[in-house]
Amino acid sequence: MNKQIDQQAADNIRALAVAMVEKANSGHPGGPMGGADFMHILYSEFFNYDPTDMTWPFRDRFFMDAGHLSTLMYAQYYLLGNYKKDDVANFRQWGSITPGHPEVDVKRGIENTSGPLGQGHTMGVGAAIATKFLEARFGDWMNYKTYGFISDGGVQEEISQGAGRIAGHLGLSNFIMFYDSNDIQLSSSTDEVTSEDTEMKYKAWGWNVLTIDGHNHDEIREALTNANNETERPTLIIGKTIMGKGCVAADGSMFEGYCELHGQPIGNTGADYAKTMVNLGANTESPFDIFADVEQFYKNLIERKTAEAAKKKSEIATWKSENEALAKKLDFFLSGELPELDFESIEQKAGLATRAASSNVLAYLAENVENMIVSSADLSNSDKTDGFLKKTHALQKGDFSGSFLQAGVAELTMACIANGIALHGGIIPVVATFFVFSDYMKPAIRLSCIQELPVKYVWTHDAFRVGEDGPTHQPVEQEAQLRLLEKLKNHSGNPSFLALRPADSAETSVSWKMALENKSTPSGLILSRQGIKDVEAIGSSRYTEALASEKGGYLVKKVENPDVVLIANGSEVATLVAAAEILESKNGLKVNIASIISEGLFRLQSKDYQNSVIPNDKPLFGLTAGLPVNLQGLVGANGSVFGLDHFGYSAPANVLDEKFGFTGEKVSNEVLEYLKTL
Repeated sequence: MNKQIDQQAADNIRALAVAMVEKANSGHPGGPMGGADFMHILYSEFFNYDPTDMTWPFRDRFFMDAGHLSTLMYAQYYLLGNYKKDDVANFRQWGSITPGHPEVDVKRGIENTSGPLGQGHTMGVGAAIATKFLEARFGDWMNYKTYGFISDGGVQEEISQGAGRIAGHLGLSNFIMFYDSNDIQLSSSTDEVTSEDTEMKYKAWGWNVLTIDGHNHDEIREALTNANNETERPTLIIGKTIMGKGCVAADGSMFEGYCELHGQPIGNTGADYAKTMVNLGANTESPFDIFADVEQFYKNLIERKTAEAAKKKSEIATWKSENEALAKKLDFFLSGELPELDFESIEQKAGLATRAASSNVLAYLAENVENMIVSSADLSNSDKTDGFLKKTHALQKGDFSGSFLQAGVAELTMACIANGIALHGGIIPVVATFFVFSDYMKPAIRLSCIQELPVKYVWTHDAFRVGEDGPTHQPVEQEAQLRLLEKLKNHSGNPSFLALRPADSAETSVSWKMALENKSTPSGLILSRQGIKDVEAIGSSRYTEALASEKGGYLVKKVENPDVVLIANGSEVATLVAAAEILESKNGLKVNIASIISEGLFRLQSKDYQNSVIPNDKPLFGLTAGLPVNLQGLVGANGSVFGLDHFGYSAPANVLDEKFGFTGEKVSNEVLEYLKTL
């Protein structure tokens, strides 16, 4: 412990944060100035990692919630050697590796993309769950920690309730979160928007809560020691800090704790940039320098951290040599590979709802994929994830030997936790709810896409056929929203999402195969509540034919030189089959039917293949239980799509089919009317 060097290091972080924002003329300097003391003490004395191997699976992890405090992370990791001077000097600039909000970059210490408040620490909860899951299977030596950093805004964001409740309920003693409580947010002081007792709130959820002076290094040490020794509860350290700690006005007086210091360069406020930098011990002519004593301190620290990690790795190597079978299994989990799976062997009865077919697949996976956590938002007996649950048991405080997370009614929290599990690695996260409630999950789905995380989403009750539950539970526009993500490219240049709406049980089995094999983006299965008549096999194996779904779409009915090609996905494929029978028997038409399970994937195929399924010289008619836009890109300007342009109504599903025109007879009439216009 060296109080002088500790203060210099914290002030160096402050100065770097100020300089980054000032040069970029954009950013949030005040918060990083308040959180600098905690970051330095955490990383210099408590945080366990290997500076030479940043992706080491058994490292401590740090999840930033307040992504606008990115300069706090960049400055800290610059001291640790993960960034160079030019990197911090080019904060928020084109092509820099220091973007305005942190984007996942594990090799430099950035564990998660953050920005939308509340999601960062909730992903941290997911990582802590993943650690507990693995620890239950491989031993107490997996005792690394997950640290979170949250701000006033993150505490206020509603998702914090779900994260706090679940972390406390599960007793995530390996999760330690620092709350940078400075009483200031972007446009006001916190007392203008809240009067809650945060300490009592988290205690009510079952947390260990410690309130400290966030600038007192001894109090920070004591709190982190207490948190690391806690064995029953997650810990919240409420650090009372000062917004813009160290800022000085032009007349030399202190200018700290003001709202205007939150979200703009301090030179644009009542603080003076040059005098503040001098007060912090920085050189205004070279503001991105690391102070000489601090540089030497961190050089020694990196050597010590490397040696400590080497010792831990040696202990793990000894465990592996003494537990060869477990070690092999652990390595397999961490590899991200799948065991050999035979989806064709899964028995599916005729005419199942695709949610029921999915349940059968999940039951098979529960017995064949050991590193999977399935979660449901209080709907496991309805979204049919109970097919998995019946083969295992729920995660509980003190018992993480199960593989099912009962998330309660918290769709967004559940999805964010899944992102955190995926970021941790070694475990396949699956989350499920009704399709209409995907609306609650959209912020997390978006971060799944941006971070390129292979989370598996299961959405059931996929259309107006939810029936009596009425318009609040009948998804109409949701598929269109998910299909947009198939059109949106991630930073790797690929479609950011894979949306799969299978037509029958065989396609459902194939959909699960596709989702599990998709390791570079999130996948979503969109499943029916009602039973669906299976598509008839053209040859001897319906499953083998359904494997063509892996190209995004294929013909389930094919004739030479068709008069019209009918296009759908999901349960509407069966409706088209019924319509085609009428068109052929009564009207003498030749009909092809295309099942397009994923337009995004279909568009990645060769033009020749696409044209073989959906020819550009034939009449094209689409049927969708959602908005017509779902299929308009497939039928083109000369095609026609029959869909819904209104919300649903409360009535039995068969009545709605009749009223809305989704019967074989009514669809056949729509096709005939369309053909008359050509």
